[in-house]
Amino acid sequence: MPTSNSLNRRRFLQTATAMSAPFILPSSAWAAKDKLGPNDKISLGFIGVGKQGGGLLNGFLHKDNVQVVAVCDVDGKRRAHAKKQVDDFYAAQKEKAEYKGCAAYNDFRDLLERADIDAVVIATPDHWHAINVIQAADAGKDIYCEKPLSLTIYEGRAMVNAVRRNARICQTGSQQRSSSNFRRACELVRSGYIGKIQTVEVAVGGPSKWCDLEERTAPPELDWDMWLGPAPLRGWNKILSPEGVHDHFPKWRRYREYSGGGMTDWGAHHFDIAQWGLGMDHTGPIEVIPPGGKDREHLTYRYANGIEMHHIDGNGVTFKGEDGEIFVNRGKFRAKPSAITKDSLGPHDVRLYESNDHRGNWLDCIRSREKPICDVEIGARSATVCHLGNLAYWYNRRLRWDPDRERFIDDAEANLRWLDVCRRPPWHV
Repeated sequence: MPTSNSLNRRRFLQTATAMSAPFILPSSAWAAKDKLGPNDKISLGFIGVGKQGGGLLNGFLHKDNVQVVAVCDVDGKRRAHAKKQVDDFYAAQKEKAEYKGCAAYNDFRDLLERADIDAVVIATPDHWHAINVIQAADAGKDIYCEKPLSLTIYEGRAMVNAVRRNARICQTGSQQRSSSNFRRACELVRSGYIGKIQTVEVAVGGPSKWCDLEERTAPPELDWDMWLGPAPLRGWNKILSPEGVHDHFPKWRRYREYSGGGMTDWGAHHFDIAQWGLGMDHTGPIEVIPPGGKDREHLTYRYANGIEMHHIDGNGVTFKGEDGEIFVNRGKFRAKPSAITKDSLGPHDVRLYESNDHRGNWLDCIRSREKPICDVEIGARSATVCHLGNLAYWYNRRLRWDPDRERFIDDAEANLRWLDVCRRPPWHV
């Protein structure tokens, strides 16, 4: 928990920022709580403005109904670059030589204390997501959080609980749900166009491993202790947090302290689509079986209805039914028989939540207070599928799972040790 000194420091910084930056009236000052008028702009703050966060920032800047007022990053170079990006964008819009309306923070809690921020976009490393989301929800902010939603199974449920008790709108950044070819694939599957589903193949990368990188001294512009946050203390390495603003994606996803590897990176996209196509958004598998020689070549999930889902190499999702199959990926859609691709959905077929703009859907839901297409519950459930697969890989153990109670069945060790991780004080969930 923050100390009184840190709270006083943040209040001072907040006051100083408000005095030096143009005053932006919070939406709550002119509208009833959580009710925005059609012309009211949503004030946004960004937590994490690296490679992914920078892309999100650029996308939201081009939305007419938002105003970006603050950015936060523990890397001073990225923080300054994001602030300049925002200020330059609005200066060009207003045809002014300069604009100084975007504040920049090192500590996300400073940003969350601002009353004029309606919502936040979170693109920090995975090990930070739960703390960021829970504190944002408790601060009354609506939330867009990058996938995978959580680092652990326990975190996912804690995030759902925080969003619900604060009546917040939380969109998970699994943007494939807002892609027409993924939606069409899931509608055809659920409408029975390939018959009763027998198996699903999800092709993504494998699990992460413990970090074994050489420890070095962090560059002076990086608050390395804050980058680590709840993760174990260790020295910096540029593979975890590159020094350049425009470097390629960092490789922290490879390591268990910060992420679940390909299983939670692309897995949070493709297992999410598998769950959607199977109609399992609010539940999950009941068993996970690690690969074991000739009898079982691939990691296998079993659902209560008898469907099996296999983790394989590659990229994409294949639904296999008694009468055909459908493969879907970004920009790719194949079906057997091929006539399925020409079929139009009938009046009695399944129609799923339609969104063609993932960021726009979140903004619309902030106004309507309706759940977005990839609500926090969906994000948590899809991430749990990924985590269960990782646990089966890491411990080479067959796991029976109760998706209603979110507990392992007859496995005291797994329930005690594998649902969550230890966090470095003072951080907690």
